[in-house]
Amino acid sequence: MDFEFNQEQQLLRDTVRRFVQDKVVPYARQWDLEEQFPWGPVRELSAMGLMGVNVAPELSGSGLGSTELAIVVEELARGDGSLALTVSSHNGLCSGHIRMFGSSEQKSRFLPALARGECLGAWCLTEPASGSDASALLTRARPKGQDWILDGSKAFITQGTVAGVYVVMARTDPAKSSRGITAFIVEKGARGFTQEIIKHKLGMRSSDTAILSFDNVVVPDSNRIGPEGEGFIQALQVLDRGRISIGSLALGLGRGALAAACAYAQTRKQFGRPIADFQAIQWKLADMATEMDAAALMVYRAAELCDQGKAFHAEAAMAKLFASEAAMRATDQAIQIFGGYGYTSEFPVERAYRDAKLCTIGEGTSEILRLVISRAILA
Repeated sequence: MDFEFNQEQQLLRDTVRRFVQDKVVPYARQWDLEEQFPWGPVRELSAMGLMGVNVAPELSGSGLGSTELAIVVEELARGDGSLALTVSSHNGLCSGHIRMFGSSEQKSRFLPALARGECLGAWCLTEPASGSDASALLTRARPKGQDWILDGSKAFITQGTVAGVYVVMARTDPAKSSRGITAFIVEKGARGFTQEIIKHKLGMRSSDTAILSFDNVVVPDSNRIGPEGEGFIQALQVLDRGRISIGSLALGLGRGALAAACAYAQTRKQFGRPIADFQAIQWKLADMATEMDAAALMVYRAAELCDQGKAFHAEAAMAKLFASEAAMRATDQAIQIFGGYGYTSEFPVERAYRDAKLCTIGEGTSEILRLVISRAILA
């Protein structure tokens, strides 16, 4: 049992941490205020090989594992949750789905450009009327010759307007529930495929989020991922890995808030002393540090199990559940330590608090994760 990153992982962590300090922290507040997608940092991360973390080197990727992706996402989230979400969803969802279940031709065609960051990826499961009950999706794909015709809509899709490649779950057999869903690759620019950006979100405001519409969109059968009817089964496995990434995102937000609160408590004076001298503040910091360390152990345990090819379904759910709720508590306490200043956008803890809330909702709500965990332990 080893609780330390190896030398290569430490180098990766330190490299991303320096990048965040130099290229992210000075600008994240402005990106948030302007709801501006950070194309510059995304292109730089692409050049560093971090938009293809898990893609094989022969397909232009870095060939790393879930642990390395978790390291990258955690470090990015310390500086900006939105940028971390972009990297997490691009690597883990869209690229991950094609990497795990795509044909050799599909991998060769789509993964190199995704890994190099030449185009971004989006993963399309959620719909206006189906969130937690994802198998109830209504987007329909009907066969027509050698093609499929897609009709329907998707909601809250990350990278929805900036992506070039979309993995879309659609119902191919209305008579079946989860066994009637198939995954397809849709490219931006397809006739009848439109995107509408969602603005004025609570948090993750510089992450691109959109509503997608499909109106008689023609998709060749060569863009079908895997056998017909297996799209939802594939999606569940993709989500397991995605939950590790969201757990690491929450971990980064919480640890970033803890670091900011520690620094502030040692400089802010009240009653003639730094507030860090007061037990009330010390105990808040102690609780934050304890919970974030526990979250880290859970996140990296799930990542290591995944990398070893072992079962990690329940562990990923536990990690994401605990880390996301711990991040909410940590960012809330950080604002309390900052007091009135924490309630303004002048300091990053306010943004981290808003960003952390998404972690309790996206890629499985806390309620659904408790259901996943309870089923696992009762099986």
